[in-house]
Amino acid sequence: MAAPLVLRRELYSLARIFSGISHSIPRGLSACSSHKKINLTRFNLPQMSYNSFHTATLLSATPTITVTEEPDILIQKVVILVKGHDRAVLDSYERFATVAAKELGINISKISEPRRDIDRLTVLKSAHIYKNHRVQYEMRTHYRCIELLHITGCTAQVYLEYIQRNLPEGVAMEVRKTTMEKVPEHILEPMWKDHPVEDKPSQ
Repeated sequence: MAAPLVLRRELYSLARIFSGISHSIPRGLSACSSHKKINLTRFNLPQMSYNSFHTATLLSATPTITVTEEPDILIQKVVILVKGHDRAVLDSYERFATVAAKELGINISKISEPRRDIDRLTVLKSAHIYKNHRVQYEMRTHYRCIELLHITGCTAQVYLEYIQRNLPEGVAMEVRKTTMEKVPEHILEPMWKDHPVEDKPSQ
């Protein structure tokens, strides 16, 4: 009976500290004290108001948006290759990736399933002879390939980060990007304009 009373008294003192208002002793404690005398330790903690606590101003701060003059990168094709040992996990992850791409408005050109790889290991159970007592273990690796077409660099970065954060355990991912670059200025004009060819008689 003493432990709940001590706990209630401490909770009451903490509530009085945070509220900053002193209240009288509840009726339950006074009624129980008449029934049985209990030695309780009174904690005389200083009262403090809400103004003394430090409040963060992260929510009130307005976000700043920076605009750069650099043009965005244009990506012609993104190939996402996912491999794992469980085919059901790859099927579920393929549905997740396609739904996420449709929500972002990304064009999915092709979803293919390359041929699986099977690694086999044969172990002889017998110590020396009896080669018919063999056990064969195999490890199968399934693949799933997703191709995205005509996507910008910012959209590709957001999409790839989203699907990589939700990558299941035991599943690996490989990403290949084909970007579109501007033709360099030194090859825009043909080189033979600067060096005229001498007219030579044909033999």
